[in-house]
Amino acid sequence: MDRLEKIISLVSQHQKIDVNTLSDKLQVSKVTIRKDLDKLESRGLLHREHGYAVLNSGDDLNVRLSVNHSIKKKIAETAADLISDNETIMIESGSTCALLAECICQTKRNVTIVTNSCFIANYVRPYDSCQVVLLGGEYQSTSQVTVGPLLKQMIKRFHVQKAFIGTDGFDIDFGFMGRDLMRCEVAQYMAEASDELIILTDASKFSQKSLVEQVELDQVSQVITDHQILEDKQQFLTQNHIKVTVI
Repeated sequence: MDRLEKIISLVSQHQKIDVNTLSDKLQVSKVTIRKDLDKLESRGLLHREHGYAVLNSGDDLNVRLSVNHSIKKKIAETAADLISDNETIMIESGSTCALLAECICQTKRNVTIVTNSCFIANYVRPYDSCQVVLLGGEYQSTSQVTVGPLLKQMIKRFHVQKAFIGTDGFDIDFGFMGRDLMRCEVAQYMAEASDELIILTDASKFSQKSLVEQVELDQVSQVITDHQILEDKQQFLTQNHIKVTVI
């Protein structure tokens, strides 16, 4: 775990922690800590208040990026290994998907990312190693994505080998689930436009249901998650011909 990851972890544990404490715990100067905090704040992972680093509050993507950040980053790195230079892929919205897009831009060349996420398009804006195709549609300001019938028509114009999505929950009877009906429809569109639908999620999502059916089990080719996934859930996925990669 690098120093920035350690800072995020400490801020997540304490909710609010001062620069002096961070300097002592990480054995670097306060000047170095302040520079690190500037980087993290610019990425929306925390904010600064009068000498303190403070965890963001709320439910937007900037907040969710800081929750289980190290796990999500490892999931994203594992997913990026599946992608080759010059490939075109689809990515839906979500914090782990945003980290995947960043990892692609950091480690691959000339990958085209087709996405409905304005957040992701902006998140990878500093990089010139990948190309982003931002799909239009009805804009949801809370999740910073496009949805709806226009988006459906645009996705139909593409065919890719791999599409990556996140998920909000799981149920043995319903499969993968989401909180928003229109975003769940987007997952369906991407499943139809790709040969492989790959779900990126931390294991906590397997212990909770959500509101709406997102994708059925037979639409999913692979799940990348962390070691805290329960054995019975992993076995259930495997029995349904879904490859489970545990980081």
